Amino acid sequence: MNSFYLKITACDRVFFEGECVYLSFPGVDGSLGVMAHHQPMATVVENGLVRFRLPDGSEHEVIVSDGMMNVENNRVDILAFSAERPDEIDIRAAERELEIAREQMQQKQSLIEYNLSSASMARAMARLSGARRLKSDEPL
Repeated sequence: MNSFYLKITACDRVFFEGECVYLSFPGVDGSLGVMAHHQPMATVVENGLVRFRLPDGSEHEVIVSDGMMNVENNRVDILAFSAERPDEIDIRAAERELEIAREQMQQKQSLIEYNLSSASMARAMARLSGARRLKSDEPL
């Protein structure tokens, strides 16, 4: 099966680097996919779940905050503010972050503060969604 090179980088670490056969990511218009030899493009990655499949057939998931992605020469680079495996997320801390963001959204704010609060809320919701989905998939 054809593969491409994938590198997912967050502010604090390189999350993944290696060969990949399929990638889906949250874009502005919904979930989008990339396979080997995709047309060159640069796009925005939204808060949410990124899934990728390795040549050995194993599938992996990462919750990313907003960022950018570049596809060129059979290589995909994702640069996001944060990248976490769903099992790394502390659900209680994410719930607190969401509550704080909701409270901030209800306060009178400047446009910049409102946009920052909105981004914080979207990130917290993506983290909670990924962590809860993982927890519901685990056997009891």
